[in-house]
Amino acid sequence: MNQSNGPRPFDVEAIRRDFPILKREVRPGVPLVYLDNAATSQKPVQVLAEITRFYRDHNANIHRGVHTLSMEATELYENARQTVATFINAPDPRGIVFTRNVTESINLVAHGWARKYLHEGDEVVLTEIEHHSNIVPWQILRDERGIVLKFIPMLPDGTLDLDYARTAIGPRTKLVSVTAMSNALGTIVPVADIVAMAKEHGAKVLVDAAQQVPHMPSDVQALGCDFFAFTGHKMLAPFGIGVLWAPVELLDAMGPFLGGGDMILTVTLEQSTWNEVPHKFEAGTPNVGGVVALAAAVDYLSSLGMEAVRAHERELVDYALRRLGDVPGVTIFGPPDADQRGGVVSFDLEGVHPHDVGQVLDSRGVAVRTGHHCAQPVMAALNVPATARASFYIYNTTDEVDALVAAVEETSRYFGGVSV
Repeated sequence: MNQSNGPRPFDVEAIRRDFPILKREVRPGVPLVYLDNAATSQKPVQVLAEITRFYRDHNANIHRGVHTLSMEATELYENARQTVATFINAPDPRGIVFTRNVTESINLVAHGWARKYLHEGDEVVLTEIEHHSNIVPWQILRDERGIVLKFIPMLPDGTLDLDYARTAIGPRTKLVSVTAMSNALGTIVPVADIVAMAKEHGAKVLVDAAQQVPHMPSDVQALGCDFFAFTGHKMLAPFGIGVLWAPVELLDAMGPFLGGGDMILTVTLEQSTWNEVPHKFEAGTPNVGGVVALAAAVDYLSSLGMEAVRAHERELVDYALRRLGDVPGVTIFGPPDADQRGGVVSFDLEGVHPHDVGQVLDSRGVAVRTGHHCAQPVMAALNVPATARASFYIYNTTDEVDALVAAVEETSRYFGGVSV
């Protein structure tokens, strides 16, 4: 894992050459146009090579052996922790806890912090645009402990009602748990403003950054939040590796999430004591290969520069909003300004169910996501059962946006919809 000396020129065609899957034809003569990046990203050869290298040359369990392979694997694992900490400007790598994904990270906070410190009548403030992963754990805790859930509403343009937020966040608020960017709409949330509101009342803030960290610069110190969660597979790394960051002193004060090997200091038949942070939260054999690959993914993104990544995606979204907006019968959901949204465009085609849209697009090689996107409250607020969602990343091009638009127009013709 080599740290970059600085960003290289952002060359989309050169980037695309690093992703072998983009050369695929999904059927003879139909090239892949991959626009489902909010669900998961593709993986560059640099990350694939790092996975192979680990299992080929260093495969061993960590923290438990004195032999060469175990010490090498441990060093790679802990170096990756530092790499990830640097990427989000965490002040101490011990604040980086490796999990399976954001879902596990949020559940870790709900179990290890909230169950210890929240009591009946305490309030947790969420928003209507959250992924189910940032709603369900708090509903479970509400039913167990009698805490109160409040939700910041979504405005018609897909942004949040910050005036309501100022009244919802109050003296009984103990936690505000908010997405940094909606996976369903692409809405970029002014998290810093919400953090400031929460801190006025001494509340903790958890940020679901699954859709932020892969796409724009992230700085936990500047943000001032207390918990910050993201996942590897949306940022070029493999499935099964996620991150929870929190200040070391806050992690120290929390109870463990899972019990087992490596998270303990001592075990007797009568009682156990816990390992130091972050190992207290990494029970059992971790996904060492995934952690090493995540560090390689971070190195790759760092070599591009996250400001450049954001600028590229903003241009794509701006172009997609204009091109799709010109298609008769298309309704685009979410903020109208590309500055207010990440690389996500959710839309509806009049008279055609989103699942049918997705199938016709697939026949043209265009991969989008259709459904409720694990955000059913968003669909309810929009009064639609589902949407079609195109989502972009570092390797997508305006030509691929054109392919998306042409496929949507063909879908409309196929179903006898609005004339295009």
